[in-house]
Amino acid sequence: MTALRLFLHILAASVWVGGQIVLAGLVPTARTLGPDAPKAVAAAFNRIAWPAFGLAVLTGLWNLMAIDLGDLPHPWVELHLLAVVLTAIGAAVHTQAKGNKAMLAVGGAMSSLFAVAAMYLGVLVTTNVG
Repeated sequence: MTALRLFLHILAASVWVGGQIVLAGLVPTARTLGPDAPKAVAAAFNRIAWPAFGLAVLTGLWNLMAIDLGDLPHPWVELHLLAVVLTAIGAAVHTQAKGNKAMLAVGGAMSSLFAVAAMYLGVLVTTNVG
């Protein structure tokens, strides 16, 4: 079960983080297809990304339950959880921007940067390298 739990967590995190990176690269091309194309591409991405984020959160909690509380690598686990919360907030701001360019930019940047940070901190938590 450990291998399955970790596989599902890494897969979900890869979709969330990698998808944001890929989407950032596709947006300029999508803009050339018409004014509504980026919004349509983002909506399609959200149908995949948010369930992946949910799976990452659930399997992350499952991962925490598999570790003895005394063995949690502090402060990496707390920083990881903070990055997860901040990527979700950034993504929610971006999703709710309704055309507000500042909210789109801040939310997108926040979500992407904290997603990458969460992935890196997840490696530190898992390997207890910190």
